Amino acid sequence: MAETQRLTARDILPEDSATALLVGRVWSSAAGGPCPVLLQGGRVLDLSSLAPTLSAVLELPDLSNIARLAKGCADLGPLDDFLSGTAGQLLAPVDLQAVKAAGVTFADSMLERVVEEHAKGDALRAQEIRARLAPAIGDSLRGVEAGSAKAAEVKTLLQGLGLWSQYLEVGIGPDAEIFTKAQPMSSVGCGADIGIHPKSEWNNPEPEMVLAITSGGRIVGATLGNDVNLRDFEGRSALLLSKAKDNNASCALGPFIRLFDAGFTLDDIKGAEIALRVEGEDGFALDGLSPMRAISRSPEDLAGQLLNRNHQYPDGAVLFLGTMFAPTKDRRGPGLGFTHELGDRVEISSPRLGRLVNWVRRTDECPEWTFGLGALMANLARRGVLRAD
Repeated sequence: MAETQRLTARDILPEDSATALLVGRVWSSAAGGPCPVLLQGGRVLDLSSLAPTLSAVLELPDLSNIARLAKGCADLGPLDDFLSGTAGQLLAPVDLQAVKAAGVTFADSMLERVVEEHAKGDALRAQEIRARLAPAIGDSLRGVEAGSAKAAEVKTLLQGLGLWSQYLEVGIGPDAEIFTKAQPMSSVGCGADIGIHPKSEWNNPEPEMVLAITSGGRIVGATLGNDVNLRDFEGRSALLLSKAKDNNASCALGPFIRLFDAGFTLDDIKGAEIALRVEGEDGFALDGLSPMRAISRSPEDLAGQLLNRNHQYPDGAVLFLGTMFAPTKDRRGPGLGFTHELGDRVEISSPRLGRLVNWVRRTDECPEWTFGLGALMANLARRGVLRAD
């Protein structure tokens, strides 16, 4: 691990971490594999004796008392030892869960998706198209609740102007866009490299709130996520969404899932702000802020559209809620907007969730994803963690 990429617990934990219920996953060198963990007093407690996977931990009743349940669990050492690599590695706080995402949930990002569509993935055309569409579309979308009567009026208006788009349909229409961001076990955690496809010349991070949802549809906590996006791929065709989203190391989550309790509830999620900072090796810096209060659909609505009688997730799911931040600050030249450069440090943060920090590399230079569900089951069986009940 390069010196510039070293993180400490102080760098990544929430401002009130001493009272927060933080669960996640580590690769423990001592245990010989991945462990669901609870962070308590800066130390990592192995929850494997309670449940073999984090998805199973989240299904436990009375999660707000997880600290009591964890009494007697093995102490794997301080978090700093996992961030330094001396005890193992901090992993993404998901394992068997489906990794899903809701798209086009903020007015500003809706406009940028329409810009991509009209530009056909060509960043050179984006500025001119943005200037033409923003006055008509941007002003129409602000304050519109998705699926409402007002949204239907806006749709009629924009259709009359010839400005309606498939992105606006999912942005303010009755049905949300819910897509698969990544495969179970493929997400990377805090401190890892994140991947940009080598063919992409127009891409960006997407700082997002991510819900942790049980198999029964209950929202039990939240974490931070980076839904790395290839704007040129998706802009060429919406049918390239999977190639724009699901690539090696292109989904980052963490550092931990913060569970709901008396001091942290869904209302805190709704009032949260997600901050983004990108620092490049070329001296470039970019800052942005995505307030959850600007979202066009409630977290409950999005979770309900994900998991319901028509579609189930037996191992639960995590759901990216979208972002209003689509960076347009010029980087490679006037009118070219923002795109990543290799070596970028990307920090996504929120005071009560901590900081998710990653470094940008090419997808074909990031470590290959080789530890999947089969490898996990074999590892747990070898360690004697699996139980018949």
